[in-house]
Amino acid sequence: MDNTPSPGSQSPDPQLAAFRRSIDNIDAALIHILAERFRITQAVGEYKAANGMPPADPGREQAQIGRLRTLAEQAQLDPEFSEKFLRFVIDEVIRHHEQARGGGPD
Repeated sequence: MDNTPSPGSQSPDPQLAAFRRSIDNIDAALIHILAERFRITQAVGEYKAANGMPPADPGREQAQIGRLRTLAEQAQLDPEFSEKFLRFVIDEVIRHHEQARGGGPD
């Protein structure tokens, strides 16, 4: 993220710059964690396709959503946000699994 001062300001606020560096580091970690998660779920999709398993597992998805909603509450994160985020990730994983199976979009 750019820590240069906006037009009209004297110099960057050092505390704000430190906050932004921390946010940038966390964002980078999130990207790497998501990349690793998708590498693993790609292997799961290939395994399911090779073994004639369906791309989606609604029971597992609901259990994961419930588990992560609880974790979100414990971490003082909005459980609705965490569910929406996880649903987005799950939907993308299912799309990849469908592709591995030779069906679905794309």
